[in-house]
Amino acid sequence: MQKASQKRVIPAHQVSHRLDRMAKPYLYWLYLLAVVPMIVMFFLMFVDTEGIKFDGMAFSISNFAILTEESTLIAFWNSIRFAVLTTVICIFFGYLVAYSLYQSKLKNKYMVLLLLILPSWTNILLRINALASIFKPNNILQDIFNLPAVGEGIIGTDWAVLLGMVFTYLPFMIMPIYTSLEKIDPLLHEAALDLGMTDFKKFWYVTFPLSSKGIVSGSIMVLLPCMSGFAIPQILGNGNVLLIGNIIEQSFKSMSYNRGSVLAIVILIIILGAILIINKTDKEGSTLL
Repeated sequence: MQKASQKRVIPAHQVSHRLDRMAKPYLYWLYLLAVVPMIVMFFLMFVDTEGIKFDGMAFSISNFAILTEESTLIAFWNSIRFAVLTTVICIFFGYLVAYSLYQSKLKNKYMVLLLLILPSWTNILLRINALASIFKPNNILQDIFNLPAVGEGIIGTDWAVLLGMVFTYLPFMIMPIYTSLEKIDPLLHEAALDLGMTDFKKFWYVTFPLSSKGIVSGSIMVLLPCMSGFAIPQILGNGNVLLIGNIIEQSFKSMSYNRGSVLAIVILIIILGAILIINKTDKEGSTLL
């Protein structure tokens, strides 16, 4: 006779069904807040309207002329330039931090990792404005440490935008690289040393290739927001640095939804392409967990 206190085992298909039901509300919100706006923007690309008025609406491809305007081309170039520079810098420092933490003898490594990514949980506008106050002359650091004023600060320059992007998105590079390093089988390191490899060769031929998934995932997680963001160049660049996100923002602010939708869809296509790259590079999503 089985004990009455024995736990009942729930079949796997029932657990899956329950999880599907719990996920449905989130899917509905996703359709409402993401899919529906994308459909509307795709529709607005091919019509000529004034604001959101559909009186006299007509099919038109004249909105695509924004892609060849000089300001748009400059913004695209600036977006690519800052995104690539930020990604390269984040790869260098992100790998350095992740590898140092991976090699350390600390017991609570994930606690240290949590402290590194904790600032990214705060509001991005608060962090950007805090950086802006530091980049200005007569900033709070000079008041605290009684330092003399040097120049006019770097606010409104390319350096301010680049430093702001690195500071903001560096945690998104550290996390996937560290996760990929932790998933490497320690026996592979021992085998490499048994074969007579030096520490550098072991790193270059074993550790680095096996952590490349984390680098790819982290690069895309840094590259995309750098290309499409508008808050950092607007605040730290003081309006002097124009990225593609700023043109999209200006288009929607001026109620030029058609032209703004064209640029937004272009960025969306780039994002979807990047997601496909992640799926092919890391099908199980192991570097994101």
